[in-house]
Amino acid sequence: QVQLVESGGGLAQPGGSLRLSCAASGFPFSMYLMTWYRQAPGKERELVASISSTGGIRNYADSVKGRFTISRDNAKNTVYLQMNSLKPEDTAVYYCKVDYQSRRYWGQGTQVTVSS
Repeated sequence: QVQLVESGGGLAQPGGSLRLSCAASGFPFSMYLMTWYRQAPGKERELVASISSTGGIRNYADSVKGRFTISRDNAKNTVYLQMNSLKPEDTAVYYCKVDYQSRRYWGQGTQVTVSS
């Protein structure tokens, strides 16, 4: 079955960096677009970044452009989110997502807290 397992969250200071990972299994990872979302307390889940199956096309929310970088390693079935210049408003639970065989799959999420 499809599994997505996020890791790498934690506490960071403003201006700091974190690198999130999402390990995938149960589907042909290298053939599918992967997406990172986040959800802050009291807010709707929002798209952060997406990456095409080969990694050649990447899209970002305006709020993270120039600070976050999405990447993937198809040999390791893993997608990453490098987050630099973190701001308090980046505080949220971060999820990875894949749409596979007409179903949407989410990981369990990883908490990112940006605070001094």
